[in-house]
Amino acid sequence: MSRIGKSPITIPAGVEISVNDTTVKVKGTKGELFQEIDPEMKININEGVLVVERPTEQKRHKALHGLYRSLIANMVEGVSNGFVRKLELVGVGYKAAVQNNVLELNLGYSHNIYLAIPQEIKASAETLKGKNPIITLEGYDKQLIGQIAAKIKSMRKVEPYKGKGIRYVGEIVRRKAGKTASK
Repeated sequence: MSRIGKSPITIPAGVEISVNDTTVKVKGTKGELFQEIDPEMKININEGVLVVERPTEQKRHKALHGLYRSLIANMVEGVSNGFVRKLELVGVGYKAAVQNNVLELNLGYSHNIYLAIPQEIKASAETLKGKNPIITLEGYDKQLIGQIAAKIKSMRKVEPYKGKGIRYVGEIVRRKAGKTASK
């Protein structure tokens, strides 16, 4: 049995969950999220606890059981507390600035890169003297924040020799040894 799927989700105060035939709607203080689910999966809400149940022991149902439980748990967490993702720009001259939900990146290319950030996400960039610039993404949709963070990260991937590029704060990058001079 799926250990993730069978664990219940406690619904915090201020969060409303409504279930239609194939749609789960979660509404909280930060926002509102929707998720389409398989019509065979059953969702039960009793006394502030949500439980996802599967109809059979088929491999497909087992996979969907854990998936939908995780998606709904992320939705509940997002509309009540929100999510934060931080990216660090490592490299000489790398800069970031945010104006009117447009992220401007200077990553050593011949031109600056402009990326429009969706309205649901609040982006900010800070540069402290002697430290690498940090981009902070805040919002209530975990999937959207992850997608935007991955898009920003793909603008300049971390290279393994000097470690330059865009990485998540706290991410460990495996470094390679460079060529050594032979005699």
